[in-house]
Amino acid sequence: MHTIAVLALDQVIPFDLATPIEVFGRTRLPDGRPGYQVRVCAEREEVDAGTFTIRAHRGIDGLKGADTVIVPGIADPTAPLAPTVRDALRAAAADGTRIASICSGTFPLAATGLLDGLRATTHWIGADLLAASHPEIEVDPDVLYVDNGQILTSAGAAAGLDLCLHMIRRDYGSAVAADAARLSVMPLEREGGQAQFIVHDHAPTPQGSTFEPLLTWLRENLERDLGLADIAAHAGVSTRTLMRRFREQTGSTPLQWLHRARIRQAQHLLETTPHPVERIAAQVGFGSPTTFRDRFKRTTGVSPQTYRRTFA
Repeated sequence: MHTIAVLALDQVIPFDLATPIEVFGRTRLPDGRPGYQVRVCAEREEVDAGTFTIRAHRGIDGLKGADTVIVPGIADPTAPLAPTVRDALRAAAADGTRIASICSGTFPLAATGLLDGLRATTHWIGADLLAASHPEIEVDPDVLYVDNGQILTSAGAAAGLDLCLHMIRRDYGSAVAADAARLSVMPLEREGGQAQFIVHDHAPTPQGSTFEPLLTWLRENLERDLGLADIAAHAGVSTRTLMRRFREQTGSTPLQWLHRARIRQAQHLLETTPHPVERIAAQVGFGSPTTFRDRFKRTTGVSPQTYRRTFA
């Protein structure tokens, strides 16, 4: 039987802790046998879970021999990781154990160095902090989960369900995973990614950026057909200088930033106005509604109509 060790760190988020316990604990194989044995492990006997305290049955040594270790989210992602926990996770990885994080659990997992050089995700609220704290990790804030084979990470809250169902499908196939999804009242595959849930009044602007006036101008002119030369001319620099400085201060190119700002504004308009998609496409600078629909779905994972039905 596949053994799941759920690591309860101090300030563990109860929802993230309960998700793998419930999903894996209720999984049944076609002959009725349980698919997983689940155990909760902690560095200390009692763990602070915010509004209550939990008592773990196993210590940190419970990670040994597990087929999968799951690191749920914690309330303070900047909290230092205890050396004993770090060493235990590294030892598990060295033994070939599959390791997955849920939500802000990506932060303690990142602190072990096991995510270095890999693509990873976390709750969209913490994505910028993860990228700044661990530049060696390729942070993707737009997906529900990332599967690197041995190391997996998920976005926030309900995305932990998506990750658990994905791992069940990897372990036992789609039929068993579909049964587990029905028990969780979840689709086996959700349409779209985390990007559809990200809320920004505008695309993020780094504090103190010398390009803040330029970014404000871009936000105020989303409907215009702006090219790189137009943006450079407004900034009063060459296109080459614009590209270099813009990437240094924002982490993206001017056109990538403009694209994100347009999609964010489109999300806002879909949520707050009854305007038809064709009108919104023009308002945010897409000359063709077809191009807008394609770009919107590529960015958020869902169509404008689906987004409006979900969030309006």
